[in-house]
Amino acid sequence: MLDASALALLAVGTGVKLLLWPAYHSTDFEVHRNWLAITASLPVGRWYYEDRSEWTLDYPPLFAAFEWVLSLAARLWDPRIIDIDNLGYAAASCVAFQRLSVMVSELVLVMALRRVVRIAGSTVQSRVAAALVFLSPGFLFVDHVHFQYNGFLLGILVYSLAFALEGRDLLAGTTFAVLLCCKHIFMYIAPAYFLYLLRHYCVVTSGRRRRLDIGASALRLAALGSVVVAVFAVAFGPFVAMGHMRQVLARLFPFKRGLCHAFWAPNFWALYTFTDRVLAIASRFAPHLITADTSQLSSSTRGRVGDTRFAVLPDVPPLATFAATLVAMAPACVVLMRRKLDAVHFVQAVVLCAYASFMFGWHVHEKAIILVLVPLGLLVAMSPSRYVLRMHAVLSVAGFYSLLPLLYGAQELPLKAAILLIWTLCSLSLLRADGAPAWSCLARIERLYIAGHVPLFVFTELVPGVFGRLQFMPLALVSVYTALGVGYSWFGLARAFCRL
Repeated sequence: MLDASALALLAVGTGVKLLLWPAYHSTDFEVHRNWLAITASLPVGRWYYEDRSEWTLDYPPLFAAFEWVLSLAARLWDPRIIDIDNLGYAAASCVAFQRLSVMVSELVLVMALRRVVRIAGSTVQSRVAAALVFLSPGFLFVDHVHFQYNGFLLGILVYSLAFALEGRDLLAGTTFAVLLCCKHIFMYIAPAYFLYLLRHYCVVTSGRRRRLDIGASALRLAALGSVVVAVFAVAFGPFVAMGHMRQVLARLFPFKRGLCHAFWAPNFWALYTFTDRVLAIASRFAPHLITADTSQLSSSTRGRVGDTRFAVLPDVPPLATFAATLVAMAPACVVLMRRKLDAVHFVQAVVLCAYASFMFGWHVHEKAIILVLVPLGLLVAMSPSRYVLRMHAVLSVAGFYSLLPLLYGAQELPLKAAILLIWTLCSLSLLRADGAPAWSCLARIERLYIAGHVPLFVFTELVPGVFGRLQFMPLALVSVYTALGVGYSWFGLARAFCRL
């Protein structure tokens, strides 16, 4: 049962989210409505072939099963929701059902955070950190306005990390396997799971010299492998049996998209793309110094499909981003190879792997920053150092600010500004390290950076007309400025975690 504080938090969260119901919803709303219709109307064998809508099913089978479960309730609520030919259906009853389904599914996150709070000793810090994760602008903007189920999915991740913190490694691995079969983006943090479970669970030593016990280690490896294979067999087995795995994989891994999303995620490639555009403009004034193919400039603002081409800098193939991501995961490996390894080190490695994929991955969405912030929030809940709290402050402000362009309507402007401002003030004043609030822990340059989001908001949200014909400039400035904060915090945390 939930205690009084958890119920109060749930009540506050529910009230805020109900106020967001009238806000706009993105195309993701129709994506998930169509998936309800697909799973409700068609046999399993046709789920990954259905294409009468452009929003085809491209999540793994366990999430499709989750949509099927929701479709059972949708059939009772409003049968028109699951009509596969009723494309674009967005009646008030449909909006209410889908908004409500996100809120109910988020109970998974509530229960998982409650477990982490207990592990942390139910301290004030842990309760505040958990509340800030649950009520974060990331979930409010992306799930309850834009429309997705990140709270549900990241709730499963938090459960997995909580099991690891409790020393229940086998259950942690099993839960993560379930998560992978719900959404494959979490494969980016799989290296952290692999190394940690291999060293902390599978490797068994005995005696004073801590010699490897081959028999016990083999049994544990077999146990872990068995449960992971069993989860994947349940999820993908029916499609293997039907000979549909090629089609399923084609849906899960579409490589026809460009390097950057239409709105650049605040990562290394945003800085790379912006640099290319600046050099292209400079080439007009110094053509003898800089050679630019300006016909390629539009590709870096398109981003949704096709290749992203550059005017001056070398083009970036998918293999290069893959290699860069692997190299960027080196700090996570360093953390996991330390002699005295514990579950807190594991959570640190998960954070660093998520960072690496966000900073250098192919076609990264700005929403993926939540995958970094949630496990980092768990570390903040467990008595962080002043330095870790500083990096959390910089990342959370930069990461959540980068989501503001998702809510582009005039009616959402005061709403998103108020939510981000209130959350930031609470985070900087209530989260503490060594008895000091986060704001007082910040270095001067970090305070200036955080304060710099205020003029950025004025120029990009209130008076974007100052950029004249450069209509893409407000979005580019948001991406570049927030990318600086994300990169700064990544470098800082990588250095801090590798030292500890």
